Amino acid sequence: MTRNHRSAIILLSGGLDSATCLAIAQSQGFSPLYTLAIDYGQRHRRELSAAAEVAHAQGAIEHRVIHIDLRQFGKSALTGPIDVPKDRDVLSARDIPVTYVPARNTIFLSYALAWAEVLDCRDVFIGVNAVDYSGYPDCRPEFIAAFENMANLATRLGAENRSDENRFRIHAPLIQLSKAEIIRRGIELGVDYSLTHSCYDPTEAGLACGHCDSCLLRKKGFIEAGVPDPTRYTPAP
Repeated sequence: MTRNHRSAIILLSGGLDSATCLAIAQSQGFSPLYTLAIDYGQRHRRELSAAAEVAHAQGAIEHRVIHIDLRQFGKSALTGPIDVPKDRDVLSARDIPVTYVPARNTIFLSYALAWAEVLDCRDVFIGVNAVDYSGYPDCRPEFIAAFENMANLATRLGAENRSDENRFRIHAPLIQLSKAEIIRRGIELGVDYSLTHSCYDPTEAGLACGHCDSCLLRKKGFIEAGVPDPTRYTPAP
């Protein structure tokens, strides 16, 4: 495997996808590793503490949390007074769900890009996934390619470093993997999934609901991977 010996920023939500993404960046030789979490007013704020725990456990040299407030715009079950859907057939659904946060990944990648310029870092990792992506338009390969192209047009580093080697690259190593494949890869790399949090509608104690889209995909992934699910779910009534 090629060893990169280049720094990288990993967008770290605290979920299993981004934790796996961090482990993959490390396995590919990127070093040092910086992690970035976004506090955007999400109802599932438990993921922020999970992100900090994952960053520490997986050896990030620096973990930062950016504070913005997407509740000002709303129109998402994660940032506004809209019920989180439960027990949907998420793999058959073709609509964009109400848990979609308008322009979220565009905003997140923009913050990562700004920090990358400051650090003279040309590699940003994001754990988007197009197989089990539940209808989110900003998890598609076309979006990642478009943002990478924009990053090389709209930044000082992009303008001054025109060689292919020095281009900004947005890495999405999970984009064509199923949830089960992501989990198996993470287990191979030593990811502790008990530290991660995926639920959109957890209890005040941080227990996963077990019924939102994210919980359903997580459960399905562990079952299909043949790996015990370490998630703490709300007890069934």
